[in-house]
Amino acid sequence: MKILFAASEDAWGGFLNRVKKLLPGHKFLAEGCFEITDLSGIDVLIPTMSKVTEDILKTADKLRLIQQCGAGLELIDLNAARERDIFVANVPTDISGNADSVAELVIYLMIGLSRNVKMMKTSLEKRIMGDPMGIALKGRTVGIVGLGGIGKAVINRLRPFGVNLIGIKQSNPDKAKKDLHIDWVGGPDDLDNLLRQSDYVVLCLPLNYSSQGLINKDTLKIMKPNSFLINVSRGGLVDHGALKAALKEKSIAGAGLDVFWEEPPDPTDDIFQYNVMATPHIGGATDVSMQGIARSVAENINRIANGKIPINQPERQTPSKI
Repeated sequence: MKILFAASEDAWGGFLNRVKKLLPGHKFLAEGCFEITDLSGIDVLIPTMSKVTEDILKTADKLRLIQQCGAGLELIDLNAARERDIFVANVPTDISGNADSVAELVIYLMIGLSRNVKMMKTSLEKRIMGDPMGIALKGRTVGIVGLGGIGKAVINRLRPFGVNLIGIKQSNPDKAKKDLHIDWVGGPDDLDNLLRQSDYVVLCLPLNYSSQGLINKDTLKIMKPNSFLINVSRGGLVDHGALKAALKEKSIAGAGLDVFWEEPPDPTDDIFQYNVMATPHIGGATDVSMQGIARSVAENINRIANGKIPINQPERQTPSKI
């Protein structure tokens, strides 16, 4: 089968080579950028961060599977794929090691912001010792918005720090509170309550119509002036202009960002002048995570090649090409 990887061949530490090793005998093509122009002759698409629109799908004459190498499917026109009997599947964060890796990055961002990494560099350059004064995590309140695979992994890693844990769950918040043994869990309508209480707000939810711009001018005003926002999910959850204004006005203390309003972001964007720790969408980019994702991607491609239905589909689809 012919498999198109919609990114450069060396993206994410050579992820494509990991998949190739698991799938000998198949032909792989690397698009070279996050843009798909033609799907003719392609059996399987790995879209990565590229948009898969209805117009692009019109060029597909053999496509049987769109296999994302992560959990996010917001850039794929699922309805257009379904109309063409093309399977769409992802890799849930909690089966690949991805959630664990992203959770580790959350801890890194929390500690980096709390200890003021930016000011550390200045102190060393000026030969100043014992400064900046840090903020201890112990006793602080961490609000986790989204208690899926990543949210749960974050909770498990934060327990030893002695923080107060609260969260937002899309459904069954009472059950989530009991199962996760955390201090408080609310539903989507309780977001304001979480923002008022939290010293750290960690976004761990998918991007969709209802969550687009969840953190905006109004919600940022609710956050504590000494609180930090951390986004390891999708850039579209946060209004770029509103965040920039909040940082400039110091209505929040800082932000940790692994995802952005556009990717890659403009490095000259003046938002980076403020107290922002930024990482280049590397939350899941670890050896353990990449190997786990590669195995899941290869498994579904093998299933398609062998006439089986792929697993981890976002919704039930009726097969007609297998």
